[in-house]
Amino acid sequence: MIADLDRFIVEETPCWRELENILDRMDRDMAFSMDLAGVKRFHYLYQRTSSDLARMGDFAADPELRAYLQSLVARGFSEIHEARRGRGFAPIAWFFVTFPVTFRRHVRAFVLATAITLLGAAFGAGALHLDRADKEILLPFENLLGSPAERVATEERQVNEDLEKGKYTFSSHLMTNNTRVAVSCMALGFSFGIGTLILLFYNGVVLGAVVLDYIVAGKTAFLVGWLLPHGAIEIPAILIAGQSGFVLAGALLGRSSGLALGERLRLVWADLATLMGGVAILLVWAGLIEALFSQYHEPVLPYSLKIAFGAVELALLTLFLGRAGFASETTNKNPGVIDA
Repeated sequence: MIADLDRFIVEETPCWRELENILDRMDRDMAFSMDLAGVKRFHYLYQRTSSDLARMGDFAADPELRAYLQSLVARGFSEIHEARRGRGFAPIAWFFVTFPVTFRRHVRAFVLATAITLLGAAFGAGALHLDRADKEILLPFENLLGSPAERVATEERQVNEDLEKGKYTFSSHLMTNNTRVAVSCMALGFSFGIGTLILLFYNGVVLGAVVLDYIVAGKTAFLVGWLLPHGAIEIPAILIAGQSGFVLAGALLGRSSGLALGERLRLVWADLATLMGGVAILLVWAGLIEALFSQYHEPVLPYSLKIAFGAVELALLTLFLGRAGFASETTNKNPGVIDA
């Protein structure tokens, strides 16, 4: 018997929500698994929700609540008694379903990462515009410090034999640097997102300064043809790494979750692994394009072809992240507990 329904709902809702989130994750992620502590927690939540449903009895004041609890108990019973021996990690399903679904679940963190990077780009472009002497401070790579016109002239004079000499070494260096930046963006989420914010802003500063430098020099076609083929994948990958950092920061801050720190971290670790796994694949693709395509310039490859290729990549990536796995998503209006 429940004497105070309102108080009952307030006290028990965090447990219901936690159980619902675990069940949602089981539905969305075919590779989801729990350690012994997680299994015990799940069983406890299931038993407690079942007990709450029994206490409701025929309480007529809130039939929607009763239906909600019945749904949770039924789903929990199904998961507990379902045979899962044949369900293992499926790489293709993980990449084409789990990864984009996880990305969309934390899309607000991605928007935040994008906004900070764009703000940094505006700052970098503005600083270079106000004082060209700041170029050595803003740009960390030696090959970016010279005159854009001289670099373009040098690149366009190269023939295929010259390009073969150093392109793989240069691309490996860039891939290593991008991987370091991506991992740092995620790991700095432990600073409550402050480190992630600073790193994204700085990357934006560099990008903005480079873009302005080449535009002012009248080398826009070279710039877009050089950056877009690999940057259409590389830059979103870094932003997703920043998204992961903000998701981690959200778990630490625990905004409106009502859960203990350990529970908050446990609920996001799988999403962090999924996002960073996707980042790794995107960076590998960007590195291959950098080595095999981006470094070839006119007259070897027309800039229009390179720009068109990068635009197609960006459109496909946008479609993939926005729509892939959409049919597998649940209709739950609030599927995630932790977000930035």
